[in-house]
Amino acid sequence: MSTTISSSGTFDDLYAHLLTLRAPLLPPGKATDPKLTDKIASLYVHPTLEAALHLLNCDLPSAHFLVRHMQAAPMYEAMYLHGILHRIEGDYDNARAWYGNVADTEVYKKAWSSKEEGVDFVGRIEALNKRKEGDAEALGKESVEEIKAVVRFCIGKFGKDQVQDASVAWKQPDGDLKQVGQDMVSGGKGFRNF
Repeated sequence: MSTTISSSGTFDDLYAHLLTLRAPLLPPGKATDPKLTDKIASLYVHPTLEAALHLLNCDLPSAHFLVRHMQAAPMYEAMYLHGILHRIEGDYDNARAWYGNVADTEVYKKAWSSKEEGVDFVGRIEALNKRKEGDAEALGKESVEEIKAVVRFCIGKFGKDQVQDASVAWKQPDGDLKQVGQDMVSGGKGFRNF
């Protein structure tokens, strides 16, 4: 694993470095490199790209803070990252639900050829985590490739330039769906390991 980041601190430098870290596959317990949290945030890139970088660093709290602000259409990229976050966290049913919500979107189709393919991937990681079945190295590579597909899509859609006001990307669900989310966060109905 590489431990050196270019002094320029550009998106490309941080992204390349994050790709050398351990794959975001199983519940991490903590960020791979906590010192990168501020460096990632200081890029001021579109919040979907920032969330993806935090996921590559296994910094689930930072990524979750961002995707929770973008958890409704048309922010399908963030919704998909939300599913990936729950996959990494070990909340596989929640991950499958998010994958199902975005399975017909362009961003999801950049990573998977069908809804079933992505959901099957979640199941294979669940089997690795719960029953020690499967090839961790191969699944880790697949996990990184999934996130890279989302990053490529987001770069194409949003670019890598600084975003002065990230709130322009915030999109919250309405009504009952918003209450379900709130209950999961503070009402004791959710699953949290970070």
